[in-house]
Amino acid sequence: MTSTYRLQLTPDLGFAEAAELTGYLRELGVGALYLSPVLQAVPGSAHGYDVTDHAAVRAEFGGLPALRALAARGLPLVADVVPNHMTVPVPESGNAALWAALRDGPASPYARWFDLEWPVALPVLGDDVGDLYGGGTGNEGGAGCDGFSVDGNVLRYHEHEFPIRPGTEGLPLPELLRAQHYRLTGWRDSPGYRRFFDVSSLIGLRVEDPEVYDATHAVILSLLDGGVLHGLRVDHPDGLADPRGYLRRLRPRVPGPLWVEKILIDGERLPEHWPCDGTTGYDVLNMVTRLFVDPASAEQLAKTFARHTGVTEDYETVRHTAKKHVIELFFRGEVDRLMAALLGARPETGGDADALREAVVELLAAMPVYRAYVDPGEPPPVESIRVVRGAAREAAAHADPAAVARVADLVLYGPPAAVTRFQQTCGPVMAKGVEDTALYRWFPLAALNEVGGEPDRFGVSAAEFHAFCAGLPPRTMTTLSTHDTKRSEDVRARLAVLSEMPDEWALAVDSWAAEVAFDPRLDYLGWQTLMASWPISVERFTKYLLKAAREAKTAISWQNREPGYENGVREFAQRAIDVCGGSVAAFTAVVDRYARVNSLGQKAVQLMMPGVPDVYQGNEIIDFSLVDPDNRRPVDFRRRRALLAEVLAPGARPTTWEGQKMLVTATALRLRGRLDPAAPYAPVEAGEHAVAFARGDEAVVVATRLPVGLERRGGWGGETLTFPRGRWRDLLTGHEHTGRVPMGHLLARYPVAILGR
Repeated sequence: MTSTYRLQLTPDLGFAEAAELTGYLRELGVGALYLSPVLQAVPGSAHGYDVTDHAAVRAEFGGLPALRALAARGLPLVADVVPNHMTVPVPESGNAALWAALRDGPASPYARWFDLEWPVALPVLGDDVGDLYGGGTGNEGGAGCDGFSVDGNVLRYHEHEFPIRPGTEGLPLPELLRAQHYRLTGWRDSPGYRRFFDVSSLIGLRVEDPEVYDATHAVILSLLDGGVLHGLRVDHPDGLADPRGYLRRLRPRVPGPLWVEKILIDGERLPEHWPCDGTTGYDVLNMVTRLFVDPASAEQLAKTFARHTGVTEDYETVRHTAKKHVIELFFRGEVDRLMAALLGARPETGGDADALREAVVELLAAMPVYRAYVDPGEPPPVESIRVVRGAAREAAAHADPAAVARVADLVLYGPPAAVTRFQQTCGPVMAKGVEDTALYRWFPLAALNEVGGEPDRFGVSAAEFHAFCAGLPPRTMTTLSTHDTKRSEDVRARLAVLSEMPDEWALAVDSWAAEVAFDPRLDYLGWQTLMASWPISVERFTKYLLKAAREAKTAISWQNREPGYENGVREFAQRAIDVCGGSVAAFTAVVDRYARVNSLGQKAVQLMMPGVPDVYQGNEIIDFSLVDPDNRRPVDFRRRRALLAEVLAPGARPTTWEGQKMLVTATALRLRGRLDPAAPYAPVEAGEHAVAFARGDEAVVVATRLPVGLERRGGWGGETLTFPRGRWRDLLTGHEHTGRVPMGHLLARYPVAILGR
């Protein structure tokens, strides 16, 4: 497989609509179509990760016949599979397996499907509901039972439905509630099951159980066996009890690539014993972004950020505080279960228990990665020991060192349940504490605030990038934008320019902030976002700011809305555009002279570096999307078809940014179609303002970087690049080159060159 193109399937873009795109995608040079989840999900779901039935292909997309028809178009299909969780729908009867488990309790054959604690706490009650389970033996008065009704063997609470345990149907309501295999609790409470991050509507599956694996994968495996699907992308493997075991079982059934959505943190590598082709590319995304950021501005941008926001702490401090915050806010139940697993049958009380709990919290907060890759019953890998011990040293500064040391020993060498539970808890704390909190609190340069990113690491050199590429698995996925990125690749390309224009940026944002202000902790992110996504509607900008404020959790959150503050956000968004829109547009026009260079450069690099490149829907041309759901809006494929025809026409020389990005994308994908993914990677010396590399004897890529600095020094001057032996043809311009070539000549028309034999 040479490349993929990711489509977000929706009720409006199902299998038939995808089939109509296959001709365009082939013309673009795409090697395979990469689909979001295809199994039955909540009706109307725009993402498909809320699976309700593993035994059915999603009816809204056309079902199995339409999926087979799509496969018959001849473009190999890769599907997103979700093994970690399924949904708790509303009404709850929409999940038949969960319904049976709740009805029949631990004796149900479906009880083993889910990671449950009996009776199962279900957080659904509104704030106005009193104590349902107190009030004496019978609670005869039914205190707190308003809003409930019984219909045969179904218990209803507003839009929710729950099964009634057989034999309890005729009980008075208070007694009936206490007689069930579940307990209804406040919507803010932790549920009695492992969930996806903090999302109580997504319940964890136990695919480590062979029967559960077989039942939840039967359809997917039949699609692989029947040639309908060629490869898989595994969603969130860190949530699984045994990712390695899961992949070992799955790998022999997948004829093509098997990728994992694994977030690797700066310098971390995928475990060698995981039998897969690599990650979905966030590690690549962050490295490519840094390649186009000037590290010289780090201190100045940090000062501008602090001056506008009042945030003076360094990123490590903000991250630690954010992780502690989300543990207290979301994960008290998860910590309780982890404590029980750590202590086993010998629970401790009093001060010792408090010290151990504090140690658990601090160790979770200090963990620098999503998982430590410790497998119960096996000696921990040296790297896992290093990571846990390093986190323990940091945690010991905030908790009893002896308690921390004990907890560290237990998560490395302790009971299997403790080792596994710790692994499954690290990921949610990282995701919610960093991705969905810290990254919205600390943002001197928001281009660096990406999934798996380190926002305090400004820039990398070409040499560092080459070293990174040398260590990549040959068939790992590479990407620049996904359905989960915080902002699209072209938004980041614009923001990267600010690292070369810190003085101009400071003056511009000072002038805007003097005209319109609301919350200093939010405004500065708002100004970066407004510039980098310009032009943007008030509606889109408002939705982004509201989400950013709720994720930051400094004034409001998803759990605690405050109408006055949220109205202030709406007013800020409106006034920022009305009052400062002209100035923002003018500044963005200056930025775009250089952002175009970054955009084309990062695209050429990503599509031609080691790995299998993915293009996220629509990003073959410029796209200024923000975090989901903004980045899942419908794509205008008619426009893209027309533009592709234009740039591929004989003699075409596109002059617009979007035309040039389409040309670069199509040229690189078509060349990749002829290039072995394992073709050797060799750096080519290119100086400070370019990055260049060869792929075997078949391709050479040259991309301009740090274009503002290049312009300020007067351009390329006499700088040259020496090609590998032989004659090379620039596939973008048709020009041929050999030997030593002046950079000014090579990159006279476009800021990138893609060359083949």
